[in-house]
Order: sequence, then structure tokens, then C-alpha cells
Amino acid sequence: MKESRPEMQSPPRLRLRILFGTDAMLGPGKADLLEQIRETGSIAAAGRAMAMSYKRAWSLVEEMNHAFRAPLVDSSRGGARGGGAHLTETGEEVLANYRALEDTIAEAGADRIETLRGLLRDAPVSPPDIPEEK
Repeated sequence: MKESRPEMQSPPRLRLRILFGTDAMLGPGKADLLEQIRETGSIAAAGRAMAMSYKRAWSLVEEMNHAFRAPLVDSSRGGARGGGAHLTETGEEVLANYRALEDTIAEAGADRIETLRGLLRDAPVSPPDIPEEK
């Protein structure tokens, strides 16, 4: 029997990217960066945790801060006491809404995602429901 490819053994993932016109977008990378900043208290540490350069992480933070009415991340420069970063109230709200939207879409689209998965080449087949014999 032919084995299915390893990537077919894990459940499908939904990756949501929201485009706000031509200049602003929010997707899984920026949402993950916000979560890492919240967890580490540092843009540099968040970038390292994501295998991203500090320059790239800082650039994404600047993009987000400029795209929304209020900054999503507040940072302070290093020094004798060290710097740091944290999500603002708006940052927490944006992240919470993005994650809630991901959950809503995943739940609403679960049947269609499974249908698409079933149409893939080498897709693992779920065993049919077989009624128990009496």
C-alpha cells in the first residue's frame, strides 16, 4: 500500500491574510510577532524567536504602528536598565480580533476544508462509518 506524504498526515492549517486597501495588511506573521512581543517584552527577542532579524521585526512593528489609528506596540530604547516593548491596548485588541476571526473562519469553513483535502492527490482517507453488527 502506498504511504501518504508526511505533509498529508497533519491537519490542514488555515492562514488568514487581511488586506486593507493597498497599503496595510495583517496576516499570520504579524500576529505571531505581536504574540511574541507580548510574551518576551522585546522586539529583538520576538524576532529571534521567529528566526527574524531585529531589523525585519522592527520594520513590521513600524508598519503596523503606522497602519492603525493608534500604535500596536510601544517600545523604549535600551540603556542601563535595558529597553523593552509591550502591546498597547489597541495592539491587544487587534491581536484578539485577528485570532477570533481565524477561529470563526476555521470553524465555518471546516467542511469545505475537508472537502478540498479529500480532493488532494495522496490524501489520507478517513475510514467510513460502519454500523456495528447486532
